[in-house]
Amino acid sequence: MVVAHVLTSLQIGGGERLTLDLAAGQAAGGHRVLVVDLAPAGDPPGALASEFRARGVSVERVPKAAGFDPTLPLRLAALFRDRGVQVAHLHNRLPLVYGAPAARLARAVAVHTRHGPRPSSRRMQWLLRGAGRLLHAYVAVSPELAELARRRGECAPGRIAVIENGIDVDRFDSSPERRAAARAALGLPAGAWVVGSVGRFAPEKDYPLLVRACAPLLGPEVRLVIVGDGATRPDVEREVAAGGAAAWVALPGARQDVATLLSGLDLFVLSSKMEGMPLVVLEAMAAGVPVVAAAVGGLPALIRDGETGFLVPPGDEAALRARLAMLRGAPEEARRIGANARASARTRHAGHRMVRDYLDLYRRLGVRG
Repeated sequence: MVVAHVLTSLQIGGGERLTLDLAAGQAAGGHRVLVVDLAPAGDPPGALASEFRARGVSVERVPKAAGFDPTLPLRLAALFRDRGVQVAHLHNRLPLVYGAPAARLARAVAVHTRHGPRPSSRRMQWLLRGAGRLLHAYVAVSPELAELARRRGECAPGRIAVIENGIDVDRFDSSPERRAAARAALGLPAGAWVVGSVGRFAPEKDYPLLVRACAPLLGPEVRLVIVGDGATRPDVEREVAAGGAAAWVALPGARQDVATLLSGLDLFVLSSKMEGMPLVVLEAMAAGVPVVAAAVGGLPALIRDGETGFLVPPGDEAALRARLAMLRGAPEEARRIGANARASARTRHAGHRMVRDYLDLYRRLGVRG
């Protein structure tokens, strides 16, 4: 079959990396797969463009103009018809708004995946509900996101499905060699206890809270690393300075070697106010890194508290600090949790299961190939 995955951009992000694994898995299965980038014409190629191509996925750009672009559905539909697209798979909001009518115009099946619970304006909600009526299927990555879509009327209830995220678990390990390489890449002492997080610097990630929770614990032997970039980075930097922790905190910016960097962590922390089913938590689990996460979105369904990770109340700085301090003093417990997490990721969230589930969905919608 011919599948087009539509993304707002090919910059590094959880949804984009998940789409890369999904598209590459479909291509490896003998399907013809392309990714469509809606980034403006003047923008440089996204950091993931070369990775898509290297894994057998062709890359097209259909640029979105600034503001509302009434020509974009027509231009997308023309591309779909020209490439013989059978499934237009739309990832997150703008691809849904513009891609659903384009898919209908091109007589392609329209599938949308919602990766997270980002807040929307009233106007955007209206647009999402309108585009949702054109979908053949609406996929949420967790039951919580599916329920949110039902409450907001974003799609007919009978067309909403849940397909949990999957990853290529074989890319992640915690070998001593990989751990040493990660520490060297981040400039961290080989023997330090390292807490880390990876993601966009955005308000919903609440990285200032993470810095405040960690600051009293940091020192020469305890370090904090936050990998990523974005709008709230200045807020994080101010919090680091206010806590007197600048010498013990690394903010290396956005990186493409996340699989390697995770191996250098002793603990992964997600301090978010809202989430769907974050890909990076699955990646940390697959690497055998114990996870402490705020109990939001799909995380309580993903993490069995005290067995495959730990959950703390969102926004609770004291509870987060207490859990970190406990794990700092209980290395055997941390290793047990990490091993359980790795086993869970390999059995429940392997990428081939996700690829199979999406192909099965396409076939149930009548797509042949």
